[in-house]
Amino acid sequence: MTESRTRRLVAVWFALVAALLAASPARAQIEVAEASIAELQEAMASGRATSAQITRAYLSRVAAYDHTGPALNAVIRINPHALEEADAMDRERAEHGPRGPLHGIPVILKDNYDTSDMPTTAGTLALAGSVPPDDAFQVQKLRAAGAVILGKANMHELAYGITTVSALGGQTLNPYDLGRNPGGSSGGTGAAVTASFATIGWGSDTSGSIRIPASHNNLVGLRPTKGLSSINGIVPLSHTQDVGGPLARTLPDLAVALDATIGPDPADPATGILPGRDLPRFVEALDEHALMGARIGVLSALFGDSPDDAAVARVVRAAVGRMAELGADTLSVEIPDFDRLISGSSVIADEFKWDLQDYLASVPDAPVRSLDEMLALGLNHEAVVPILRRAAASRSRDTEVYRAALAKRGPLRDAVVTLMNAESLDAIVYPTIRRIAAPVGEPQAGSNCQLSASTGLPALSAPAGWSEGLPVGIELLGRPFDDAHLLALAYALESSTDNRRAPPTTPPLVDGAAPTPERFTVSASGRTGAGLRARFDYDRALGILTYDVEATGVSPEDVHGIVLRYEDERGRGSVMARLVRPGTLTGSGTLTLDPASAAHLEDGALSVVLLTRTEPLGAIHAPVVSRGR
Repeated sequence: MTESRTRRLVAVWFALVAALLAASPARAQIEVAEASIAELQEAMASGRATSAQITRAYLSRVAAYDHTGPALNAVIRINPHALEEADAMDRERAEHGPRGPLHGIPVILKDNYDTSDMPTTAGTLALAGSVPPDDAFQVQKLRAAGAVILGKANMHELAYGITTVSALGGQTLNPYDLGRNPGGSSGGTGAAVTASFATIGWGSDTSGSIRIPASHNNLVGLRPTKGLSSINGIVPLSHTQDVGGPLARTLPDLAVALDATIGPDPADPATGILPGRDLPRFVEALDEHALMGARIGVLSALFGDSPDDAAVARVVRAAVGRMAELGADTLSVEIPDFDRLISGSSVIADEFKWDLQDYLASVPDAPVRSLDEMLALGLNHEAVVPILRRAAASRSRDTEVYRAALAKRGPLRDAVVTLMNAESLDAIVYPTIRRIAAPVGEPQAGSNCQLSASTGLPALSAPAGWSEGLPVGIELLGRPFDDAHLLALAYALESSTDNRRAPPTTPPLVDGAAPTPERFTVSASGRTGAGLRARFDYDRALGILTYDVEATGVSPEDVHGIVLRYEDERGRGSVMARLVRPGTLTGSGTLTLDPASAAHLEDGALSVVLLTRTEPLGAIHAPVVSRGR
């Protein structure tokens, strides 16, 4: 019953996308893939594009890549009024000018942000029709800034996990490798932003749910100082650990989004720390020279000691080395008694059931009123049922275990701040998560995100580099209210590297549709009269390479094989695939390229090689060069 209902919801969703696209007058589409807020604002200010045109372009990308093509499954719902909102922003711009940098900019929200005009489901079928009475505080601020709400993103069901699978939204895929997860619980937001389904997106973070998707999706994301932004109207996981905020492709975009949505809210007691304090000014703080003279503490304890941690650790240490090249003083640091201080400091299991119950009580027409009711319906995804059942077993809001966990936060926070003061540190750094994205269906290990969650200190994840063709994040932890300074430090790193890469599975559209597979041919001849010809069809969105290969001028019995070979800039090579078996002149087939292999093809580092009896090390080497080069 659950699967058929999900299929019906997906069918309705896709029909809505088609209707929205058909409802808007046809016009040349602006290229929105990887476009920044500043670039889109310039396009609107110059008259080259309108908000409605930009919104339509994003909707086209969602239609091409979310439930067709690579089928990322990142978007759970399209706002049926998105184009109307964009048209309204265009009229207002023409009559009065823009409200600010988010005017007319399409954004996407994790589906635990309350919206009074759309259901807020937290990814569970039990809340599929639940429409809250008003917008979340941060959504109110986004609307006031003139942003266009494009839709809602999938999430790990009820935010209780980090691989983004839910009964309502299904499994979201990683745009860099369709066989891997996008992180979570804000993985739908992360996948949508990196795939350019919206300019920027909002998530929530209880213990890594912004930062892990940032790491896995080659994005930047800040877990702000607890209380800097309101969680009012965000379906809770743990009110003392929850924060909300944006994920973006660049630090300037993140800064614009933070400036628009932070601030005090009487409905969120945690923001009571803000009155009388100057709010950070994120855009003004950006400084490409911020690492010059900065002191960066490298927290070795969070790099891991398992062999499986080594690859990510190397990437992050290389990023630390780049910080040093940019003028930072880097040093290894330790938090005294760290393991004891952080152990047992999470309170998610203690707060979730009761916080969810309080939230449901605030929604007049909520279809269920408790976690127990929800589980009794049998509408939760099987992957989350065990952990939800454990949470439902809680019988009291206040236990000794809960009080003990809360009591750990002060000493842990004091230990971190004391270390930073003693060493005059600007930030402490470590891998956001010690492992690359795990295959879909497997558990994700390696999170380092509890330190910020348990201390309330700000932490930012930024791209550090790549491992096995997948992105790796570096986390920067700061003192209370050092949020803007963390953005400045990360911006200095971002400005001097090229770590941001668009995912290969969601390339720019061609005439509003996904590009057709690219066809190209390579050929070469050898010294002894042998010839080699290969025809390829390459579907970038799916990473599929189809081939037909033929050897000529040589007898079948002399052929050892034809292979597709990778060779790096130092001349070191390896065989990626065998295309023709020994004793055969022709071969055809299909290869599904992993991220590293796709990158080799895109970089022109592959060759088709004919190996023969007389030239067993390679009679012919024909470079594979696609039109995309």
